Amino acid sequence: MMVRIIAGQYGGRKIDAPDRKSTHAMSERGRNAMFNSIGDEVKSAHILDAFAGSGSIGIEALSRGAASAIFVEKDRIAANIIAKNLTMLHAEERSKLIRTSVSNWLETAEIEKFDIIFADPPYHDPQLSTVARLLELLKPGALMVLSHPGIGEVPIPSGIVVVDNRSYGNLYLTSFRRDS
Repeated sequence: MMVRIIAGQYGGRKIDAPDRKSTHAMSERGRNAMFNSIGDEVKSAHILDAFAGSGSIGIEALSRGAASAIFVEKDRIAANIIAKNLTMLHAEERSKLIRTSVSNWLETAEIEKFDIIFADPPYHDPQLSTVARLLELLKPGALMVLSHPGIGEVPIPSGIVVVDNRSYGNLYLTSFRRDS
């Protein structure tokens, strides 16, 4: 399966995506809407692509000017595809691939704070408690966009506010921001 990068440095390029039930690539329409809502905020941002799948969200962010991207993906085949995509695009210097579950990474790593976090957990296993822990990694004023099937509520820690909630067919995007 192939996914097209929409805009920026890699705009129009196609990357591989796993053709598996364990991962789902966000639709081009959904990615475009998400990045249009973020606007120039992605430029020079340090981003996290959690539950990365094909890496298309993080790669789109790099394409649109993000300074760096960390991809966290536990599925071996998906992680290999991300590595291949980053190599093909010569994006290895601005990226890092973590081959483990997001939950395990949160438990074991000394983790930095991010300007933007993209969280796209598997729809069959939304891992809402793990998603809530990701909110703690936001810098003051930073943004997290959660892609979800519209089921379940994310427990929101203090200092975090929901700033946007939109649906695109069966895709729901909820944006959270840390107080400055």
